Order: sequence, then C-alpha cells, then structure tokens
Amino acid sequence: MIEFQNPLILLLLFLLPLIYFWQRRIGSKREATLRYSSVDLIPAPLRRTGHWKSVILLSFKYIILLFIILGLARPVKKDSIQETRTDIIDVMLVIDQSSSMLAQDFEPNRLGAAKEVAKKFIRDREGDRLGIIVFAGESFIQCPLTTDTDVLIQFADQIDIVDRDHDGTAIGMAIANALNRLRGSDAKSKIMILLSDGSNNRGELDPLTAADLTVKFGIKIYTIGAGTRGFAPYPVQDAWGRTVIQSVQVDVDEETLSDIAEITGGKFFRATDNESLMKIYDEINTLERTEVEVHEYENITDLYSFLTIPAAILALGFVVTFKSIFRRPF
Repeated sequence: MIEFQNPLILLLLFLLPLIYFWQRRIGSKREATLRYSSVDLIPAPLRRTGHWKSVILLSFKYIILLFIILGLARPVKKDSIQETRTDIIDVMLVIDQSSSMLAQDFEPNRLGAAKEVAKKFIRDREGDRLGIIVFAGESFIQCPLTTDTDVLIQFADQIDIVDRDHDGTAIGMAIANALNRLRGSDAKSKIMILLSDGSNNRGELDPLTAADLTVKFGIKIYTIGAGTRGFAPYPVQDAWGRTVIQSVQVDVDEETLSDIAEITGGKFFRATDNESLMKIYDEINTLERTEVEVHEYENITDLYSFLTIPAAILALGFVVTFKSIFRRPF
C-alpha cells in the first residue's frame, strides 16, 4: 500500500493546469517575438520543427514540476507483516452411554440430547483438538484427539447405548482413559467434559483417585450431571414385548461429580433438560477459550528517490536541450 507522508503538498498539483493556461493566454505574449507579414514566408518543415521543440520544452517543465511535487509529498510503501501464535486447547468429551441414558426426560432421550450439544460444541471449537471417550461398565475411545470437526461429528453420531453385558457406570475408568489420551499433550490447556447420569458402580478405579491423578498432569475436569430430580420417564418392555414408559428414580451422584470438579479446578453443572444442557456447554465454551496472540509489524520503504532522481535527470536534460537545440543558456 502506498501512502504520502506529506499529503497537503499534493495540493500544489492544482497549480500545473493554472500554469499551463497562464502560459497559453498570457505568458506566451510576454516572450520576445519577431513579426512577419505572413507565416507562409516560413517553410512548413521549419514551422513544424519549431512547434515540436516548443512541445518538448513545455513537457520537460511540467514533468519536472510533477515529479518534484510528488517527491516533496514523500510517498512511502507500507507492508504489514503479522505473526500469529495460537495456544490451542485439548478437550476430551467423556460421555456416558449406559442404559440409563435412554431416559426420556430429555428430547429424544438423554443420550440423544448429549450427542446434539456435543456436536454443536465441536463446531464451535474449530482450531482446537478434541476427542471423544464413551463409557458404561467399561471405557472406550470413540475418537482420538483431532482438529477434524467433520470426523468428530461423525463419531459423535455413532455413539449408542451399550449392550447389557457392558452396562454400568465406570466413571473412574473413563477419567483414567481420557487422562491417558491427554497426559502426553503439549497444549497449554487440557480439559475434560464428563457427562453422566448415574453413580460409579463399575471399574477398578475410584473416581476421586482418578481425579487426583489428572491434577498432576494439569488437567481440568468439568462435570455434568444429566437428569431431572426425582423421577424420569424410561422405556421398558412388558411381558408381551411391547415398549412402555415407566417412571424410574433418578440416581445422579452429584456429590462425587462435584468433588471431581473441585479437585481438578473445574466446575460441576446439573442439567435437567435440553435447554439447560445447551447452556452448560455454552458456558464451558466461554470459560475455555483459545488464546490468539497477534504481533503486527510495519515495513516502510521511502519512494521519493524514484521521483526526485528522474526529476534531476530531466532537469539536466532540460538544460542540455536548451543549450544544444535552442542555443540558449537557460
């Protein structure tokens, strides 16, 4: 980008047309003249030569003035250079897929709602690395840490309720699995978002012990207890194989989930419907933002020499032309 450091000097450009018109109407009449009874007495080639000499003379004058004015305005070329440093955040989404996630106090059920808000969260975290851990009686890696949001969303869509043989709630093992994926990360910030609707009843590792381990690796855990308080509608099969809805007691271990968050420096949330669950993820998204540091440098190159040097050369040519062609000192 080219800018002028002294832009007011450019107002002098308006003098050029004024000088031209003054020269045409007044200045030319003040020059010494030689009267002829008829210009036809002067050979046509000589008249043309005189005309072109005059044009060359005036062109020299106006071009030199133009270059001098532009040079005085001091044109510069500015190049902006930006250096961007982004501190990404590694996030593991730890999602309960036990059979209790079929409860219909969320739309269409707890697991369906958890998947939808997880996908929105993934879309909002473009640039960060995210992964997905699912758990019930055991813990599994659904998707390793990646920045590919399309792949993450596809894997989130594929989360389903586990079969009866693997049912249960192993919160401690889920944290340990997520810790194993995050501990080697060199990201400035590492977090887990753990969503569960029950209490730990499976696995060899206690949830609070697992939380203590994450602290040693600088990992923060946000915990979400999903489910209404009291009773929730739950689909069951009757004796004839039909699916009927029954009210079942909601058993969210708020105390353990709250202790996990407190130990790791995170925060505990309770979600009782789709709207509150969405707000929780939005709040976490606000709390854990990627830091972007931008340094901007400006390189300035003076261009006046590209105008003043040609002006000096033209001025020298102007003098030489006067002395050689017009046979005049100046």
